Amino acid sequence: MNRRAAIRNMALILGGAIVLPSCLHDDKGKAIVELERLKIDAEQEKLVNSLTQTILPKTDTPGAAELGINLFVFKMMDDCASKEQQADFITGLKTFADEAKNQMNKAFADGTDQERTAFVQSVEKQSTDKNFKDDGKLMAFYQMVKGQTIFGYTTSKFFMTKQVVYELVPGRYNAMYPASKATA
Repeated sequence: MNRRAAIRNMALILGGAIVLPSCLHDDKGKAIVELERLKIDAEQEKLVNSLTQTILPKTDTPGAAELGINLFVFKMMDDCASKEQQADFITGLKTFADEAKNQMNKAFADGTDQERTAFVQSVEKQSTDKNFKDDGKLMAFYQMVKGQTIFGYTTSKFFMTKQVVYELVPGRYNAMYPASKATA
């Protein structure tokens, strides 16, 4: 065996030794989105993705999934929310998941579109029901996600270019417009 073949084989062995542990590691519980301050797992990420799709479904226009609104929601909550809001978000997320499991007998993300829509409508009704007893975390979570979903959609490139006629400077200056005399 010559030196080149030996060096090449050693490089392959070392590369394999470095890569192999990451291939064997099971990341079922780890979220795809990496956030600095907000700690979520894959199930919670899936729930928020399903919730944004339920709030903003695909019709003849792209929905939340096509525009990546769930990523926007996570990024805004991670970067722009206070620690208290982030704690309320996580607590509300858990409460929302538990309530969905109780009412739907399955995880929110595993429900059909009709089941998810019915559950979201029941949450909306609870927000106006004065007899509903809740610590406020579920509604705070829902309102945060709904608000960020709508904000993300209305500031998306699709919305600003295809839905709304965007003008950098609205209105025009016409220097040749005749000035009229003001009467006092």
